[in-house]
Amino acid sequence: MAGDVGSIPELDQQKYDSDQQVKIICLGDSAVGKSKLIERFLLDEYRPQQLSTYALTLYKHVADVGNKTVAVDFWDTAGQERFQSMHPSYYHKAHACIMVFDVQRKITYKNLANWYKELREYRPEIPCCVVANKIDADLKVTQRSFNFGKKQGLPFYFVSAADGTNVVKMFRDMIKRAVDYKQNPSDFMDEVLQELESFQLEKMEENAEAEDEEQKSDQILSLQ
Repeated sequence: MAGDVGSIPELDQQKYDSDQQVKIICLGDSAVGKSKLIERFLLDEYRPQQLSTYALTLYKHVADVGNKTVAVDFWDTAGQERFQSMHPSYYHKAHACIMVFDVQRKITYKNLANWYKELREYRPEIPCCVVANKIDADLKVTQRSFNFGKKQGLPFYFVSAADGTNVVKMFRDMIKRAVDYKQNPSDFMDEVLQELESFQLEKMEENAEAEDEEQKSDQILSLQ
């Protein structure tokens, strides 16, 4: 199921603090097949048509990981990548990232370095993988070496949204890695945000208690 969200900053992301929710983002140039890969995984069908979308698209999925059921939101750039940069809210609270390039277009592979750099500015430690899509166009490409993933220590997958090669395995692996990261976060920014949210919650509780005391005092004075 997909839903377009017109304004990312207005999207409530508090739900991603829950243990039962994970957020996985997709990065890569336009037309590398990010949406088609998600649709292939979720719907097990593929329609070769281009849809011009300019808003964020969310794809919802429920997965069983170990002995727990997890709600997964896949975030698709849906056109924003044309500006070669994403809004910070796109990265906010993400638990894993799938970076995709088109094996038929060398520039999309070259641009992975830019996407990865921006990702690490906002999410320094979340799990990430590199995905070589559209291998069905030329299977010989699977014999080539793509060193970017190896250089960064990232898992690498040859996939095809058209025939489904490795799609399910890749997504299941990344869902598990997202859940593992959620249970053991290592991002400093995660820790800072959690501290801030706890502090804000404590302040709200203190303010509520102060208001209650003030109301009680007013009631006592009115009775005197």
